[in-house]
Amino acid sequence: MAHEQHKELIQALHECMTACNHCYDACLQEEDLNMMANCIRLDRECADICSYVEQALTRGTPFVSELTALCATICEACGEEYKKHDHDHCQKCAEACFKCAEACRAA
Repeated sequence: MAHEQHKELIQALHECMTACNHCYDACLQEEDLNMMANCIRLDRECADICSYVEQALTRGTPFVSELTALCATICEACGEEYKKHDHDHCQKCAEACFKCAEACRAA
């Protein structure tokens, strides 16, 4: 099966999507939403692309290199944004994003 060769990448994508969804929800609970606006926006972008790439890989997409390159770019940008915030959920999300970007680049 096509998705078996991307097992580790699929796991990294899923973990990143989950971390971004958690960060998104946690950011919405923060007092200064204006300060968190870009983080919240990027949480959605990153979670959505990770989810899509995960699904595409399990379907055996012929666009692995194109999708993973885009996903790596988005994950990297998100990780850089999350590093700016001291919240534990943002730091954990940054870690998941950088791990996912690395996995995407290795695909």
